[in-house]
Amino acid sequence: MTLAVVGTDTGIGKTVVTAAVVSALRESSTDARAIKPAQTGFPEDDDAAFVQRVCGDDDAAVRLRTYGEPLAPAVAARRADDPITYDALLAETREALADSDAAIVEGAGGLRVPLSNDPPREILDLVADLDVPALVVARSGLGTLNHTALTVEALRRRDVPVAGVALNRYEGATVAERSNPEELEGMCDCPVWTLPELEDTTPEEIRGLADHLPAHRLMGE
Repeated sequence: MTLAVVGTDTGIGKTVVTAAVVSALRESSTDARAIKPAQTGFPEDDDAAFVQRVCGDDDAAVRLRTYGEPLAPAVAARRADDPITYDALLAETREALADSDAAIVEGAGGLRVPLSNDPPREILDLVADLDVPALVVARSGLGTLNHTALTVEALRRRDVPVAGVALNRYEGATVAERSNPEELEGMCDCPVWTLPELEDTTPEEIRGLADHLPAHRLMGE
């Protein structure tokens, strides 16, 4: 069982959603693990460590490549004189997937973020080549309809099944927020879930987000 968690942009909350799904699966006795193929801004940004902290287990997440500058992976790798070869990264990701009963692959930024240098490939290419469904994490407020619909369209053009859309940090404070879930269900023809704004990113609160996401359904069970 594998799922890709992708976003409409950077800073959208992919890691929080990934942690919530992994923790929910692990609490139900499923050997689930998050996989971060390329982590930039490391070690200040460490998505795998975040998932590990939420789950209370170092085996809950793994990072494959790390780069210090907070840039697109291909750009950070090139500037570090450590270019990413796409076939090697794809093989490493597949190997990591094989080590878990359930795996969640977390992207970096949006789908069109440059991922590798040789040859040039993007996050979208990796998700498509892994042949796994995707959960799209998006903003809840004004402007999300366009970005989310374009992201879903890009995935489907590459024959990537869309498991659904998670509108993150939902407060329902504006007409746009309150109407967006129904609009997106019609525009994207897929389930749309709303995840509440968290007062704090404690492990307990993040694990609580799983109450708003059907983790096992997302994994195709």
